[in-house]
Amino acid sequence: MTYSFLGPDPVESQVNDVLRLLSQGKSPREIERSQVEVKEEPGRRGRDGTVRLGLSANEGAAKYLAEEAACMANTPGGGAIILGIADDGRPIGTDLDPEWLRHRIWELADQKLTVDVRVASLGGVRLLVLSTHEAIEPIRFAGKVKWRVEDNCVEVDPTTWHTGKLTRSGVDWSAQQSGHTLADADPIAIGIARRYLEAAGDEPAMDLARASDEDLLRRLNVVDGNGRLTNAGSLLFVGTPAAGIDYIRRDVPGADSISRIRTSRPLLEQVWEVDHAASLSNRLIHTTAGFARGQVRALPPRALREAIVNGVVHRDWGSMLPTVVEHTGDVVTVTSPGGFIGGIDPTNIITHPAVSRYRSLAQAMAAMRLAEREGIGVDRMVRDMVALGRPLPEISEMAGPYVRVGLFGGEPDAEFVDLFASVTPATVAADVDAVMLIEKLTRQGWIDVERAAPVLQRPAGETAAAIARLEAAKVDGEDIIVPVSGVPDDQAAAWRLSTATQNRLAGRLRHLATPGARKRLILDWATSRRRVSTSEVADLTGLSIPHSGQVLGALEHDGLLEPGRANRRGRGFYYRPVGT
Repeated sequence: MTYSFLGPDPVESQVNDVLRLLSQGKSPREIERSQVEVKEEPGRRGRDGTVRLGLSANEGAAKYLAEEAACMANTPGGGAIILGIADDGRPIGTDLDPEWLRHRIWELADQKLTVDVRVASLGGVRLLVLSTHEAIEPIRFAGKVKWRVEDNCVEVDPTTWHTGKLTRSGVDWSAQQSGHTLADADPIAIGIARRYLEAAGDEPAMDLARASDEDLLRRLNVVDGNGRLTNAGSLLFVGTPAAGIDYIRRDVPGADSISRIRTSRPLLEQVWEVDHAASLSNRLIHTTAGFARGQVRALPPRALREAIVNGVVHRDWGSMLPTVVEHTGDVVTVTSPGGFIGGIDPTNIITHPAVSRYRSLAQAMAAMRLAEREGIGVDRMVRDMVALGRPLPEISEMAGPYVRVGLFGGEPDAEFVDLFASVTPATVAADVDAVMLIEKLTRQGWIDVERAAPVLQRPAGETAAAIARLEAAKVDGEDIIVPVSGVPDDQAAAWRLSTATQNRLAGRLRHLATPGARKRLILDWATSRRRVSTSEVADLTGLSIPHSGQVLGALEHDGLLEPGRANRRGRGFYYRPVGT
């Protein structure tokens, strides 16, 4: 992870100065700085010293540059490499592909270093400038931590590095001073902050909205006692170093964009404009069935905003790449620079304790009611999407690294909406665990603690408690879920949807009622539980006991099940998967 200095960038100033001196015929040895190296692309020359044709991908060069870039990242203030200059100062150029090089360096640095790679020109010759900001944690290459001392990379022990780092700055980049002051704050951005606070409507928000401009920024904790904005304040109220959000609206995949927003204005202005554009494009759907009668949006508005806001709050602001919001039809994907941090990954993101890459920025957004103070809003997105009968949000980490969030909107499932409107207590509809358990049951027919735990992303004890809460809920006067009948006393309990719930979700459960689906459900149960009886099959499928026995016999005939005991007699007779 790295961070950047907002306002005039000292490293960029040095790069421009070195390029100017190179254009005057100076050699690298004369003009290199502690934060700027001038290099020839490794492997570009033949044995006879002639410059060969360049390649778009050069593994040897990538390895060399990854080590040098790691050294620069570990150096106070970061640094840059100007690539394509011979030792005598003659520009020989480079044909390396910037995106390939950036990604390959990230891979070689154990996915902990993302450099900015841009094309430059000197006398018409193509160069590359690789820049990296100061690392928040030491970047190792080949097991070593190095940093620059004068114009050389030397090894340093991690303890010394951390001591120097803590002396230079705090851990939270967004809380560090920027190059901007209160006078630089954009009045439009301040006005937008007030609008969000007024829209929240609670008294603390209204009180903050009524504060003076200076007091508002101070209470958001984005300005210090000397009137200097923090990096969070600079991002929110002055501008982003490059376009912070790239919003693209298309009617269908592959079509030309019909709307695009890409600016470097204050981040609050960017969020406001994208939030507004996405809301206008969020299709209004008229529903007429049961409790769902009324109007809903194709994407839950709260989930849509959460995805956009989280894409800018928790991204890596050391990257100059924007957070890309693609809004195609009823689908929104948000792709943010920077991977997961603090042990978070797609398997635990709903329940993992909150980890903010930039605490000060996250707290300011929460104070303006744009983000959750308690976490990252993923549970809110999940609950709102599933409660409309839409698919779970897809959250993944991509090479780069990037985090990608996909929301798949569309026509709501009236049965699902009606169910949650009818369940008592009403708090069940707001319980993300309950919503996810019901969604899981509609797809696979049954759950137990072992099967539900990965879905809820909770340990066994918490999962059992969540199932117990749902088991206590009612719909049409009946339990919403019930234990599966026929499970032996010495086996873990399992649950299915009650008859009342099944009646309400008949359309959604139709896929489980075909003969083929019943067989898959039975085999799924047998494989997971290591046994299956006619009583269990009858309860899971709604078939009669004789019909259930016939289905089990057919699965035995197909070589998929075998009798639990050879004589097939006695109470508690069951089948088991072949070979268990």
